Amino acid sequence: MVTRMPLYWPNMSKSSLNILEVVLSVLSSFIGIQSNKNRKRDFKSNSPSHFIIAGIILTFVFILSIYLLVNIALDAYH
Repeated sequence: MVTRMPLYWPNMSKSSLNILEVVLSVLSSFIGIQSNKNRKRDFKSNSPSHFIIAGIILTFVFILSIYLLVNIALDAYH
């Protein structure tokens, strides 16, 4: 008797997310629209350090862009 093993074991292996998926997940969590399915996928995939690093970088980019936009608007006003 030959038994077949399934190709996918959902609870036994962790899949890795690519950089775009991590960035999109962090961006959607910034504004609070991440779906429950994606949240579960994130917790089952990469280590938290990927999301923390992406969050820090994207927060820095956000603050820098706000700073630059305010400076452009103030220069245009004068």
